[in-house]
Amino acid sequence: MFLLQHIDHTIKKIKSQTANLLTIMNLSLGALAILFIIQNDLRAGLLLICLAAVCDRFDGIVARKMNITSELGKQLDSLCDLISFGVAPALLLYSGILVEFGTPGAIFTIIFIACGAIRLARFNVSNHNGYFVGLPITAGGCILTVSFLLIGLIPAYIFMFITLIMSLLMISTFKVKKV
Repeated sequence: MFLLQHIDHTIKKIKSQTANLLTIMNLSLGALAILFIIQNDLRAGLLLICLAAVCDRFDGIVARKMNITSELGKQLDSLCDLISFGVAPALLLYSGILVEFGTPGAIFTIIFIACGAIRLARFNVSNHNGYFVGLPITAGGCILTVSFLLIGLIPAYIFMFITLIMSLLMISTFKVKKV
């Protein structure tokens, strides 16, 4: 009897952390992407950011479906998103093309990361049911990541504009319906 109660309690505890485990997977994949990018394996970094996006998509779905949302989960998700969709994509694009611009390329990279942090902080202290204010960092980071595939196909300076536009859209005040 005691053993069955212990197993039931353990299963409930694991279930209650399922969404957070997906969020930690998002973080792990984003951190691993950064490590690959630092080692100049940019294609692996791109793939890992994309996999982080899959985990990020499912953590919220799982939390809502299993009714296990929490304030801790919300904060954890934002911190992980800053790594996976702020730092990792910015470093990917910096290493892939923006480095050619020297200091301005570095500044635009930092601006993207800073705007992502502002966007996430604003989201965490506001209550907007049914919509986001500004471009979600996941979307901005994914657009930056996918734009990496255009290196060599479009002029290099366009990537400075893409980075700046994504940065400004994240901190803008337009509304985006949640899906």
